[in-house]
Amino acid sequence: MEITLTTPALLFPAISLLLLAYTNRFLAIASIIRQLHKMYLENPKSVLEGQLKNLRLRLFLIRAMQFMGVGSLFLCVLAMFFIYLQIGLWGSYIFGISLVLLLISLFISLREIQLSTKALEIELSDMEFGSKLKF
Repeated sequence: MEITLTTPALLFPAISLLLLAYTNRFLAIASIIRQLHKMYLENPKSVLEGQLKNLRLRLFLIRAMQFMGVGSLFLCVLAMFFIYLQIGLWGSYIFGISLVLLLISLFISLREIQLSTKALEIELSDMEFGSKLKF
């Protein structure tokens, strides 16, 4: 299969937007951690251990997502460079590896979204439990 210089270039906008989304997720997690830290300083018993474990795992996953996404973009550029040098076979292999890294990044993103949803469900159940006690 012949890959032209424009084939890896097609992924640039997608990977760039994906990295922007990952950065936004990281900033949201950082904000939550800062809020929890402030709450912890005011009342150490208010921060649940489960929240901390969830946030630590999500932070790890976001870092892994970003690493795989940047690796994918790097290999895309490298594939274009090899194709430009008319070493198409190497360019094809490197582009294939780039696609695998992108898939891994997306899979990790799905896992992080599951954890995020689980954390929100825990918060909702706490509020539901609290509202049932008042009646």
